[in-house]
Amino acid sequence: MTTYVIGDIQGCYADFTALLAKIEFDPQHDQLWSVGDLINRGSDNLATLRWFYAHRSVVKVVLGNHDLHLLAHHAGVGKKSRSDNFEDILEAEDADALLDWLVQQPLMHRDGSLLMTHAGIPPCWSSDEAWGYAAEVASILRGPRRIEFFKAMYGNEPYRWSRHLRSLARLRTITNYFTRMRHCTASAGLDFASKGAAAKAATLCGETLRPWFEHPHRLRPDERLFFGHWASLEGKTDSQQFIGLDTGCVWGRCLTVYAIESDQYFSHGCDHS
Repeated sequence: MTTYVIGDIQGCYADFTALLAKIEFDPQHDQLWSVGDLINRGSDNLATLRWFYAHRSVVKVVLGNHDLHLLAHHAGVGKKSRSDNFEDILEAEDADALLDWLVQQPLMHRDGSLLMTHAGIPPCWSSDEAWGYAAEVASILRGPRRIEFFKAMYGNEPYRWSRHLRSLARLRTITNYFTRMRHCTASAGLDFASKGAAAKAATLCGETLRPWFEHPHRLRPDERLFFGHWASLEGKTDSQQFIGLDTGCVWGRCLTVYAIESDQYFSHGCDHS
């Protein structure tokens, strides 16, 4: 059995299935972990989501910002963007079944010392703390307050964690760390303005900005964290502990998968011209 971890697919179904063929993925024996953003902006969101639903017994998925955005739309409270193209899912006859499954997926997966989230874990949290905070959001997503959460999910404030945060502001901040984080300060103040590999400014509120994984961290040295979300990094973290897997498939670069047991990377070029 091989456990593969795949980067952001974003509805690029043909590239996804080509990479699965390249690694000879066998659902009878192998497992596939996804760092999230299964859908949006690619050419076939519906087929991608249907594949994961059909193979739900052998996949582990954490929710990304695009997945949450789709779920908010399905709940009737999403804010449409020009680049959103997941109507194929919303209009499908099996939309309810697919999205009822998707909303059950967590913000964090943990298997021993192996961790997976969409955007990362901020430097101020241990893995146990992150696990607990992810469970808070999962409980809301799976319960009767789901629509209330989606209405409050969008926004950049509070920009920094405090254990004293309460209610929807707390849940929004937790969600932003797990699904939108790139550059931050040592105290985990989030820079929402920068999407490139380098921050637009050197500081935020007087504190130095760096990629979140470059700050002193509270994860244990033996813990490894798989993440996506940050296409402009092209997976480059210069770290054996923090494994970036978003290599910009939807932007025409490549789709990457990592085989845990053999410590191997495999990629498929995604030329969408």
